[in-house]
Amino acid sequence: MEWSDERHLLGLAEMDDTHREFVALVNAAGAATGAAFMEAFAALCAHTETHFANEETWMRDSAFPAEGEHAGEHRRVLGDLRRFRERVEKGSTMMAKAYIREQVPGWFDLHAATMDAALAAHLKARVV
Repeated sequence: MEWSDERHLLGLAEMDDTHREFVALVNAAGAATGAAFMEAFAALCAHTETHFANEETWMRDSAFPAEGEHAGEHRRVLGDLRRFRERVEKGSTMMAKAYIREQVPGWFDLHAATMDAALAAHLKARVV
């Protein structure tokens, strides 16, 4: 998964930095094997929980109109990650690796371009 300013940059430093870190963690987990995968996957899960909690705070504090839909998508992805984490903790990594490599990149591209872009625009409009 490659970071692309054209596709991913939203113009809010904290959000953009968090997204860059997310991409780096996805890449680290996607490339890792064995015990290193378990550590990388745990780091990705922890980051994602904090990442989504921060966005949800911004949505709530700014009365973002699409908060319910956006937070619902976060819950869906966190649910996926939790289910895969349970398998990984038992030593079964194949499905989690496939999810990281095959599902997460496309999901992130779409999520950043739609839901996160709308949130960023909303937050920037409130600052002006």
